[in-house]
Amino acid sequence: MPAILTVPCRSVSAVIDQHCHAERRQRFLELLGGAAAVIPAAPLVTHHADCEWPFRQNSDFWYLTGFDEPDAVALLLPHRPEGERYVLFVQPREPGAEVWTGRRWGTEGVVHHFGVDIAHPLADLPTLLPDYLHGAEGIAFRVGHHPSVEPLVLKAWAGQLDRQPRVGSAALALVAPCPLLHRLRLQKTPEELERLRKACGISAEAHELARQAAAPGGSERQIQAVIEQHFLSSGARGPAYGSIVAGGDNACVLHYIANSDVLRDGDLLLIDAGCSISDYYNGDITRTFPINGRFSGEQRALYELVLEAQNAAIASVKPGGTAEEVHATALRVLVEGLLDLGLLAGQVDSVIEQGAYRHLYMHRTGHWLGLDVHDVGAYRLGEHPVSLSPGMVLTVEPGLYVSDRLPVPEGQPAIEERWKGIGIRIEDDVAVRDGSEVACGHEVLTAAALKDTADMEG
Repeated sequence: MPAILTVPCRSVSAVIDQHCHAERRQRFLELLGGAAAVIPAAPLVTHHADCEWPFRQNSDFWYLTGFDEPDAVALLLPHRPEGERYVLFVQPREPGAEVWTGRRWGTEGVVHHFGVDIAHPLADLPTLLPDYLHGAEGIAFRVGHHPSVEPLVLKAWAGQLDRQPRVGSAALALVAPCPLLHRLRLQKTPEELERLRKACGISAEAHELARQAAAPGGSERQIQAVIEQHFLSSGARGPAYGSIVAGGDNACVLHYIANSDVLRDGDLLLIDAGCSISDYYNGDITRTFPINGRFSGEQRALYELVLEAQNAAIASVKPGGTAEEVHATALRVLVEGLLDLGLLAGQVDSVIEQGAYRHLYMHRTGHWLGLDVHDVGAYRLGEHPVSLSPGMVLTVEPGLYVSDRLPVPEGQPAIEERWKGIGIRIEDDVAVRDGSEVACGHEVLTAAALKDTADMEG
């Protein structure tokens, strides 16, 4: 415990959860076969002069190590003997640097607290990397993403090729680690689901506070401040992405982040915001509500349609389903409703097949969620969609955006003025659960953020 208290707060959770990272490394080592993996940490990034952006660890590196310092490199070496399979190159302890940026773990610290077999100063990587990779059946490294490490890996790889016999030997493969590693990240463990529940809980509380604070005459930025203040005061790192606080027609811009407008009486306010907690798990919630507490007739009609589509899509989240089915479910409800309202014309199937709805709904209904907001993991394997299974987490976020920004497709009705400027999205984070644990096959992690029509007018 004293050792934990003498290091930066950002590293405490890493120490507590090392058994989880060790299990992940073991699973990844098994998938690697005889290949060695080189996984770099994120670097510090400067935005001007000597001022740096807040550090954000590389998610793959964090997933395997739980180590939250920049400029490090992890080696996972299944071809080496037990006790030499996890090697970490880190910045050494340096009092002069630590006065400016805080204490580092150093080589001794990472061995004692992070389950590392062997640790070296980062400066030794060029010298030692070839020897550590010698004997591996391949090298797993993500080319094109780590410019300071890539030349060293390619040089070591070329050296390994030169060492091979000229006749009767297969070429040493250089492969991407992402397909294997991201397959693991897609399937959340019970510990990860707890982290996501925490991030989603804080995010839901912030949305409720924002709805209570919104009023005509206020500003989008004031609401952003309410949201992000709650993130920070609740112990989160901060926003998981640029908070979207979009009043009126601004809500028809999907990634509106100016947040600089006035809140107007009679408009809706769309808020898309979520927090990132200490170990980088994220919430991602969108709610839309009337600023003055009362929907107009047109606003209510579209809101209830989006809510109906979302509820139907969430109900389709279950083991054995697919993300494509979730999208198709929401899309069909939206198109049927838009036909009934006169905003679309034709038959449901033909409108969907022709994409004649895309001027009103132009995005997919969700994405994976985890260490990254738009988390890693395939949606299709070859020609087949990936089946949902317990532990996967995805967002479900249908919307409608009625504006002049996109042309109305030929054969579709012109948009009446009374509908224009209405942008609505409703988003929840949903975990796929075993049917023996949860009868419906899913858990809505963000259920604490209200969304029923009556609640939006409360």
